Amino acid sequence: MSASPVERLPASVARRIALSAQGFAEPRPTAPIGTRQLRRMVERLAVVQIDSVNVLSRSHYLPAFSRLGAYPRAALDDLTARRHAVFEYWAHEASFLPVRLHPYLRWRMAAAEEHAWGNMVRLQRERPGYVAEVLDRVRAEGPLRASDLAEPKPDRPGTMWNWHAGKVALEWLFFTGAVTATHRTTAFERVYDVTERVLPAEVLRTPTPEPAEAIRELVRTAARALGVATERDLRDYFRLQPVAARTAIAELAEAGELQAVDVAGWGVPAWLHPEARRPRWIRARALLSPFDSLVWERPRVERIFGFRYRLEIYTPAPKRVHGYYVLPFLLGDQLVARVDLKADRQAGVLRVQAAHAEQGADRPEVACALADELRLMADWLELDAVAVVARGDLAADLAAAAGSSALAG
Repeated sequence: MSASPVERLPASVARRIALSAQGFAEPRPTAPIGTRQLRRMVERLAVVQIDSVNVLSRSHYLPAFSRLGAYPRAALDDLTARRHAVFEYWAHEASFLPVRLHPYLRWRMAAAEEHAWGNMVRLQRERPGYVAEVLDRVRAEGPLRASDLAEPKPDRPGTMWNWHAGKVALEWLFFTGAVTATHRTTAFERVYDVTERVLPAEVLRTPTPEPAEAIRELVRTAARALGVATERDLRDYFRLQPVAARTAIAELAEAGELQAVDVAGWGVPAWLHPEARRPRWIRARALLSPFDSLVWERPRVERIFGFRYRLEIYTPAPKRVHGYYVLPFLLGDQLVARVDLKADRQAGVLRVQAAHAEQGADRPEVACALADELRLMADWLELDAVAVVARGDLAADLAAAAGSSALAG
């Protein structure tokens, strides 16, 4: 039997498929948003990345705002901290995931010994039995933070992961699945408890699948969340190893759960989820977190949108091109601009530190739509006004659309 012909997809169709899979084909709800809509969004994305930078908002709050509009952030906290419909683990990076995926990540927890960090190896050598002591304490005392363990912090200036022994032990237990996060404090510190006291009983009772089966499910989930994707896109979603991901992709394709496609201009083979929608148009308007699953894989962003995007948080200020915390702006089915945003909570102002338009964008049109979205964001963040700094080729148009003068940079 001859192989089925590979479907050729125009780049514009692939772009709309990708946006639809990520939740941008549907209009934002007009009714108040609660946990039902948020749960549906988390199920759709499967991975909501967490990041500690709070110059604008904690990143995990932003994907729901981008797709649903203004919503009560407490409702998202409720999904994680009270209902435990969502759990935290290492997926793409530190992430929130629907609890149904917990069994499919147990192979990663079980393989933790293969990936032991240097400070964990050192702790086991210098203080044998300490990790077990910490686990016993969590079991006996209930939820605790790393700061509850009276351990001296090591003097290793300039080291990002400058953890004391208690934090190393808790993070190791978290990585192995022995404990999980019940919630995070207002200071963004994890609160840990033994996993059996946090996750729903039905999840704990779910048998642990074989690693190959688990990886197939993770690739299947990534394919649904991406719509159309390359092999690299599919394995990057859950940070899977290349050989295991390729095997899973081949098996899913053989079973008819992935369809090979040739996307114009991509230059590499791609895979289409058979249930992916193909909307004729996308009428989205959204500011996107740098850690949003639509844009976190920078080569994919460039391939789909022709949008070159680099996070410049760790770039020295004089060398930054677009700013510190830069959010792409989606209008229709294109990324048309980017803005460097800061929530000045003391002044009650959403500050646009810089605004740049993409080449060929209709600046007045983009500025009007962006000004509306910034006002919506300011209200959602409980800020009183939007202030635009005169930096970037879109700043003047944006200030005019926002009804203010551009401030000197």
